[in-house]
Amino acid sequence: MTNRVSYAPQDFQKMCKQAERDHESKKLVMLMDRVKRQIAERQHPEIKSEASNPETETARLRMPSRTVPFER
Repeated sequence: MTNRVSYAPQDFQKMCKQAERDHESKKLVMLMDRVKRQIAERQHPEIKSEASNPETETARLRMPSRTVPFER
């Protein structure tokens, strides 16, 4: 049997809040990149994005579920 590290409730809450902030900042960065790409495509319609297929774009931009690290 392995020993599990048990964090104090305050530490666990801080870790959760930090993880949520990280998740939100990643989503914001991805949104900004998508908007920049759309603006560039509008300004230069002859230049096509490498991910012009909507299915590949949504698959690439999908973030993992927030609960995945806590399911273990």
